[in-house]
Order: sequence, then C-alpha cells, then structure tokens
Amino acid sequence: MLMKLIQYPLWIFYRIWFYVLVGITIIILFPLLFVSILKSSWYPFFFKLARLWAKCILIGMGFYWSIKWAQKLEKDQSYIFVANHTSMTDIMLMFVIIKDHPFVFVGKKELARIPLFGFFYKRTCILVDRSNAKSRQAVFRSAQKRIERGLSICIFPEGGVPKESVTLDRFKMGAFRLAVDHNLPLVPITFFDNKKRLSYTFFSGSPGKMRAIGHSFLNPDNYKKDAAKKMSNEVYNLLLNSLESSKTK
Repeated sequence: MLMKLIQYPLWIFYRIWFYVLVGITIIILFPLLFVSILKSSWYPFFFKLARLWAKCILIGMGFYWSIKWAQKLEKDQSYIFVANHTSMTDIMLMFVIIKDHPFVFVGKKELARIPLFGFFYKRTCILVDRSNAKSRQAVFRSAQKRIERGLSICIFPEGGVPKESVTLDRFKMGAFRLAVDHNLPLVPITFFDNKKRLSYTFFSGSPGKMRAIGHSFLNPDNYKKDAAKKMSNEVYNLLLNSLESSKTK
C-alpha cells in the first residue's frame, strides 16, 4: 500500500512530463518544421526533423532502444512498414529505428485535433476515417502519390490501440492491400516493451529499454490468390508469437 502511495505521484509527474516534452520539442522545432511542410518535395527534410523530435522525447523520458533486423533495407526501395500498436511512443520509436527510408504514417483523422502535434500530423500524414468508405479509398490514392515520390508507408494494422489485456488485436486489411496493389515489400516489426514503458493507462510507465525486431520481409509476388489476406494472417501470427515468446523469457 505504501509503495502504491509513492508510485502514484511519480506516475502523474511522469505522464505530465511526457506531454510537456512533446509540446516543448515541437515549439522549439516549429520554425524548421513549418518550413519543411511548405513543399511536398521537402518531406525528407521534415522526416529528419521528426526523427530528431522523436529522439529528444524518448531520451527525455529515460528510454533507450535497440532494433535487430532479420533483413537489410535496400537503398531507394519503398516499403510498407507495419507494427503492433500499444503505446503513445510507437510513433516516436518508428521514426527512430527507420533511418534512411522516409515514410508517411497512415493514421486516424481524430489525432489531427491534438494541439500542436495535430497541426503537423494532418499536413504530413495520410488521414483515414474508417467509418467512411470514400475516405478509405482516398488513402490508396494518397499513398500512390507518396510512393511515386520514393517514400514508404507506415501503418499500425490493428487500427487503434487495443485494451491492455489484449496482446495483439485483429488486423485491418489496408496495409496488406497497399503492399499487394503497389507490389511493395512489407516489413513486419514487433515492439516488445512500449506498453510497459508508456501505455495508455494513466498510472503506469517507467524509464528503460525499448526492444524491437524487424522481421524478414513479405513479398507480394510470393502469394497468389487472396494475397493480402494470406499476408495479414502470416504477419499477425508472426507478431503474436514474438510477443508471446518474449513473455516467457
């Protein structure tokens, strides 16, 4: 009981510090960030700034990270990146571990309402309203434009953050259809510690290591009928097995 009484104020401070850190870093970088979004061709510059922003937040929260790649990312190749979604730090960690392949997030339009963050989010990401079929179709057109400019796409295929008790929620098909439609390699990534470090439960979180694994790529050419569905099932099982295995270690 005494331990809980000590932990609760620390958790409150830690959570508030996260939001303060996000806001302060955006304010400091605002002039450069604003310039970087004036032209679509300047997105790689924005991406570098976003990586700096993400590193500042992770380090400021006391996090350090490691990523093991089963396969090397090729230069000048666009990819579809997918990962499990458990924390507000997932966006930051994704920026940090992908260095030389600028990517665009596909995310919920609701996040555009967040002060400061939302200003850049809606101008750099592909927004989707999953309740609107036309919005989902527009995602594919927007993704095509980004891919033609040599960018990659990043999606959290769970479509949102599942309940704390859920290890991995069922996948939406968007990421896998994009990979098939554009014939792009799909890169599955497992985030092991983000939920422990800073979940969506207010009274939780602690500094520490954030581990990630970049698994072997899936090539749409290796799948025939129902390729997107087969890829979705394969990636789901891969990520789930990785997460379950890490619990026993």
